[in-house]
Amino acid sequence: MTAASAPIDIRTEKLTLLARDGYPLGVNRYHAPGSALGNLLVAGGTGVPQRFYRRFAEHAARRGFNVTTIDFRGTGESRPRQLKGFEMSYLDWSEKDLPAAVDMLSQEDLPLYWVGHSFGGHAIGLLPNHDRLTACYCFGSGAGWAGWMPLAERWKIRLFWHVLMPPIVAWKGYMAWSLLGMGDDLPLGVYRDWKRWCGYPHYYFDDPRMGHVHERYAAVRTPCAFVTSRDDPWAPPQSRDAFVKGYRNAPLTLYDIEPSAGNPPIGHMGYFRSESQPFWDEALDWLLSAGNQAAGQSVSAAPR
Repeated sequence: MTAASAPIDIRTEKLTLLARDGYPLGVNRYHAPGSALGNLLVAGGTGVPQRFYRRFAEHAARRGFNVTTIDFRGTGESRPRQLKGFEMSYLDWSEKDLPAAVDMLSQEDLPLYWVGHSFGGHAIGLLPNHDRLTACYCFGSGAGWAGWMPLAERWKIRLFWHVLMPPIVAWKGYMAWSLLGMGDDLPLGVYRDWKRWCGYPHYYFDDPRMGHVHERYAAVRTPCAFVTSRDDPWAPPQSRDAFVKGYRNAPLTLYDIEPSAGNPPIGHMGYFRSESQPFWDEALDWLLSAGNQAAGQSVSAAPR
C-alpha cells in the first residue's frame, strides 16, 4: 500500500462519562478529520464490548462522523471489580447509560445519529431523550424469542437458558457466559431480565410487568431503519418484525440482507466485521439522507 492510499489515522479519545445516576462509564470517541457531518453514537449488543465496533467507528470517522462507542455498566471498561453482588437492572443501560451519552453529544451543534446492534435497536424506545436523535440505523435487532429462530438454533437457545446457564449463574453469581465462549460476562440483573423477556414472542411488550413500554415506544417519531440478515439465527426477519411493531408511530425502513453465496455467513455478529464495509456505507448514506430530509422538513415548517 502506497502512502497516498494509506487510510487516514483517526484520533481516538478515551473518556469517563457519568451515567444519569453518576455511575462511571468507559467511552471512546473517534474524531472525524476536518469538519464533521454529525455525531454518531454506537449502541452495541448485549455482552458485546465496545472494542468490537472499533473498525466500524474508524470507518465512519473517515466518512466524516464523530463517533462515540460505550461500554454499558457491568461490562467492558465499565465493569466493576467484581460482578458477583453487583446490583443493576437491564433497563439501566437504556434509561441511565445511553441517555447520558445522548445528553453529552446533543450539546454540540451537530445532527446526532444512532447506529444500533441487537440491543441497540431495543434501547431507542426506552430513552427518555430519544427526541434528540436525528435518525437511527440498527442491525440484527429482534424479539429474542426462540420460536422465531431456525429449528436448530431454537433448541440451542432453550438449552442455553434452561439447562446450561442456571447452574452457572447459581455457581458464579452472575451470567458467566464467557465460560461458553458466547460473550462478555453480564450482571445477574441483566440475566434475570433478559431470560424473562426472551420467553415472550414480542419480548417485553408481552411482559405484564412492562406495560409502560408501549406508550414510550409509541412516542418515538425518529426515522429508524432496521436491517437484518436472512442468516441471522438470533434475529431473523420475523423476529425483527415482531419487535419493531412497538415503534408504531416512527417512520420505519425494514430491509433484509441476502447473504452472498461463497462469502462467509453474516449471522448475528458479522454486521460489524471488516468484510461488511458495504453495509456500513449503506447505513451511513441512509442516515445522512434521513437527516437531510428531516432538516428540510424543519425548514419548510418554520414560520416565515
